[in-house]
Amino acid sequence: MRTTKILPWTEDWEKSYRKEEEILKEVFKDELINIFHIGSTSIPTIGYAKPIIDILIVVKNIQKVDLFNDEMRALGYEPRGENGISGRRYFTKGKDNRTHHLHIFKVGSEKIKTHLDFKEYLIKNPSEAKKYGELKINLAKQFPYDHHKYQDGKQQFVNEIADKAKEWVSQRRFSY
Repeated sequence: MRTTKILPWTEDWEKSYRKEEEILKEVFKDELINIFHIGSTSIPTIGYAKPIIDILIVVKNIQKVDLFNDEMRALGYEPRGENGISGRRYFTKGKDNRTHHLHIFKVGSEKIKTHLDFKEYLIKNPSEAKKYGELKINLAKQFPYDHHKYQDGKQQFVNEIADKAKEWVSQRRFSY
C-alpha cells in the first residue's frame, strides 16, 4: 500500500535529480530537447515535499517516446502512457515506494511552460511556497493511506498557484 510521506526539503533531492538526468539523457539522446527538475523537490523554499523526484523531459516527437518503453522498464520505470493528460508520456519508478515521476512532452507543448512557470513562481515567492509545503504536511497527516484524497486536497491550491504564476509571468514580460 502506498503511503503519503512528507519530508523536510533536502539538497539530496537535487543530487538524485542530477544522477537520473544523466541516465535519461543517454536513453533519449537523439529525441531529447531539454530536461528539467520540477515539482516540490526542486523548490528549496517549499520546506517539505514527498521524496519523489519529478522530471520534465522535452522531446522532438512524443510518439517516438513509446519506442523507449522496454529500455525504461529495464531502468525500473513503468510506462503509463498519457495517464490522463493528452500529449504527455508518463513514467513512474519505484512501484509502491516511488522515487521518480517522469513527465515527457513534445517541444512547444503549453504544459511545459505551465510546469516551469509554476516552479519559478514558487521559488520567487517563498511565502506561497511555504504555504504549499504546510498544506502538504497537513494533507499527509489527514490522508496518510489515501493518496487520491491527498491529491484532491491540494488541487485547488495548485490551480490557484498555476493561475498566479501565469499572471506573474505575463506581467514580468511587459514591465520595463
